[in-house]
Amino acid sequence: MYLMRIGAPGAERPVARVDEGTYVDLSDVVTDFDEAFFGSGGIDRVRPVVAERAAAGQVSLFDGERVGAPIARPHQILCVGLNYRDHAAESGMPVPDEPILFTKSPNTLIGPYDDVRIPRGSTKCDWEVELGIVIGKRTSYLDSVEEARAAIAGYLVVNDVSERAFQLERGGQWAKGKSAETFNPAGPWLATTDEIDDVLALDMWLDVNGVRRQNGNTKTMIFDPYFIVHYLSQFLVLEPGDLINTGTPPGVGMGFDPPVWLRPGDVMELGIQGLGTQRQHVLGPR
Repeated sequence: MYLMRIGAPGAERPVARVDEGTYVDLSDVVTDFDEAFFGSGGIDRVRPVVAERAAAGQVSLFDGERVGAPIARPHQILCVGLNYRDHAAESGMPVPDEPILFTKSPNTLIGPYDDVRIPRGSTKCDWEVELGIVIGKRTSYLDSVEEARAAIAGYLVVNDVSERAFQLERGGQWAKGKSAETFNPAGPWLATTDEIDDVLALDMWLDVNGVRRQNGNTKTMIFDPYFIVHYLSQFLVLEPGDLINTGTPPGVGMGFDPPVWLRPGDVMELGIQGLGTQRQHVLGPR
């Protein structure tokens, strides 16, 4: 299934994408795609409803309504840094022996076509196309990587927008460069795990103003999604609906010589094979 949330910010309703033009409304079946939904087996519960309604033609047309993030605000957004060997090289940093963990504020989450706003005092705002993992059940101290597979609800596109001066020049605390408002566009849909044949063979890309900046594939990850979930479960409890950003391939603005930074008026377009595309206009500070 492909789960989506459509409607105005704060008033999104849950739907399931049938094809490019139609969806099944699920707002009479579930309240939202949130912690309660994922933690209570919501995916299995709505799957037959979606199939039955789609077969009966009980579908609606996408008609210009805003697309929100496909999950409600999560308990936490966890991020893995330098998870592509060539991105570590362009950043001038060593390839990590273990996943580098940092967090983003959950209120950074926005829809895939919402505007991204450069924060006050920013001088080095950057982009990062990433594969996102959504956790499907409460998870801790997993015994194996295989167990981690069963803990994943699905995958989505995320843009891990970053302010490099805040991240690297203000005490080396990454969360400060990652948690400005609008810094985590997500979606357009959450693909459940059965929809992805091989999560380690997905092309990914990002353009700025029509110029290709990032071009990669999940096969070059250092730590794959299953390893990441298993690893993180040894240190903290993963809650249903939690989001994990798994790192970015090369081509971020910081890696160019000279560096290229986002400016008001820029347009970012990005996507991952099988997970859809995003488009964001960049706005100046409030």
